Amino acid sequence: MASAAVPAATGGLKEDIAGLYDESSGVWERICGEHLHHGFYEPAGDATAVRPDVRRAQIRTIDEALAFAAVPDDLEKRPKTIVDVGCGIGGSSRYLARKYGAQCTGITLSPVQAERGNALTAAQGLSDQVSLQVADALEQPFPDGMFDLVWSMESGEHMPDKRKFVSELARVAAPGGTIIIVTCCHRNLNPSETSLKPDEQRLLKRISDAYCLADWFLPSDYVSIAKSLSLEDIRTADWSENVVPFWPAVIKLSLSWKGLTSALTCGWKTINGAMGILLLIQGYRKGLIKFTVITCRKPGPP
Repeated sequence: MASAAVPAATGGLKEDIAGLYDESSGVWERICGEHLHHGFYEPAGDATAVRPDVRRAQIRTIDEALAFAAVPDDLEKRPKTIVDVGCGIGGSSRYLARKYGAQCTGITLSPVQAERGNALTAAQGLSDQVSLQVADALEQPFPDGMFDLVWSMESGEHMPDKRKFVSELARVAAPGGTIIIVTCCHRNLNPSETSLKPDEQRLLKRISDAYCLADWFLPSDYVSIAKSLSLEDIRTADWSENVVPFWPAVIKLSLSWKGLTSALTCGWKTINGAMGILLLIQGYRKGLIKFTVITCRKPGPP
């Protein structure tokens, strides 16, 4: 089933993405810490669930993705080389490097993120394991088959050419290597539908404009691309219910003294992105946005 066409953010997309994160990453770091992605919670209907803080929930998202992909944890089979595609300020890069004792390279379009991330890496004593650099995910500056684990946490949403994006992830993966993509998609179309409803398209367009996103995909679109590239062990899961509590928790943090004082330094891109949180909440509540994990493996022995 093909995805419903939703217009992407306009303008020079790469420049817009870099500008957004150059301006906003410092504010989000002060509020949420070094991980700039959704947090994972128990479903709202679980009355016994204990709600972790935002930062613990973000770390759990990483752990859940690794567990879903069955990334080995033993010394012999664990990944030794990792690329973090769309690394932000390197939260995932450092976490993965520590967890596996691996060498991790992160790429981002934002010079500000790369500089800040490398400073945090040095401060945490990980410069011998982790390095961040400015590079394009659609034209990665790495040789074929370089990485045991290819990690993309919420960067696929920005990619204007999803096939090229997944192709590059597959290209840099080592034979037998694992690819993990965590990304926001839109809901499946009903059999009688050929596109999303006009009001749904308008909502996604507003979110795209707020966060410099490209066209929205279905999870099945990613699966189709992975199959066409002869990737193996392709699996997907919908974690929308698990991330619904995240944005209300971020709003609560934003209303703290730290959040309010951070807001005083915000530029327009950051303010627009903050307002977009309400649109994301609306999209999840409507069942329109699907927080999706896709994992697969490159053929060949590890």
